[in-house]
This record gives sequence, C-alpha cells and structure tokens, in this order.
Amino acid sequence: MASEADPGAARDPLADTLVDSRVAYRGEFLTVYKDRVRSPDGHLGVREFVRHPGAVMVIPLLDSGEVVLERQFRHPLNRTFVEFPAGKIDPGESLQACAERELLEETGYRARRWDHLGGLHNAIGYSDERIDIYLARGLAHVGTDGEAGEVIEVFTWPLAELLARVDAGEITDVKTIIGAYWLERLLAGKPIGGASR
Repeated sequence: MASEADPGAARDPLADTLVDSRVAYRGEFLTVYKDRVRSPDGHLGVREFVRHPGAVMVIPLLDSGEVVLERQFRHPLNRTFVEFPAGKIDPGESLQACAERELLEETGYRARRWDHLGGLHNAIGYSDERIDIYLARGLAHVGTDGEAGEVIEVFTWPLAELLARVDAGEITDVKTIIGAYWLERLLAGKPIGGASR
C-alpha cells in the first residue's frame, strides 16, 4: 500500500492508493482491516488483510549438528506440524528478546550465541506478518514450565533428516522449510536471508 505518511518517498507505480480503511474484526490476537483502494488503472477495489504484531523463529543448532524441533497441533488446519520454535512478538519486546523467550518457553533451551539471519513475509496476499529468523548456538538445556495451552513435543533431528522430510513434502510449514534451507546454505558458507555468518 502506498505510504501517505511520507510524501517524499518515491511512489511505486504499481501501488494502490488508499481511499479509506476500517477495522472489520478485532480479536484477541489479530485485527482484520477492510480497505477501499484505487488501483493504478483507476479501478476501485477492496483489500482485506490481517495486521499481525510480527514474529520470530529460532533455528536451534546443537553442538552435535542436530537441530531442535517441535511437534505442535495447529487448529486452523486441524493437524500436528513439525516446526522450528517460533512465536509472536510481545508489545515493546525486541526481536532477540522474543527469540530467547520463545526458545526457552517452547524447548527449555538457552543459547550462548545468537545470529539474526533475516526475515520473510509468509502471507503477502492477506497479512502484513513478518517473521524474523535467528540461529541459536551454544545450547544448554535448562528446562521450562512452558505456557498454559501450548502442548509441544520437543525432539532433535540431523539437518539431513529435516531436509529429506522437506523434500518429501512431509513438512509444509513455510518458515521451517525456509529455515532448513537457510541453515543448509549457511553451513556450506553461502550467503542467506540478508546475512552471511
């Protein structure tokens, strides 16, 4: 959407112009907006989208070379998924603080080294959500009480096993797929996601 707040910014010739915006639904976690826009060709249309507070995902890499993963039931699709630990950013929380909190809450691990690998927009057709990805190394298991209502099974796999299951189509969570491929590239010394570490 074109930014009306920054008139000095170069205008994208493909951008919609906002006519008006309203909240269609405000939930405990998500807010859905219904905007009327004018397309560059003059067409008036509606854009419905979800505002999201942003999230982080952690790729926990053990000294053994295995990665820490979790199985978690996801209600919208009514099934359990294999994922890297992740969660939404709390108000006022920094990206890394969120990553550290989510890793501890979901897996019971703390990390000595944190590297920000980059970010991704996982649902550009209907949400402004951005997921920032961190690599966590120097892991120590300290245990956790977890979070009420968040039932998670934590386990480890060699990266090769994770990649094989991604390639076989068994793992369909987009952030985990990207994280697996970014980690593979990083370990091969190739640049990834805006960072090369």
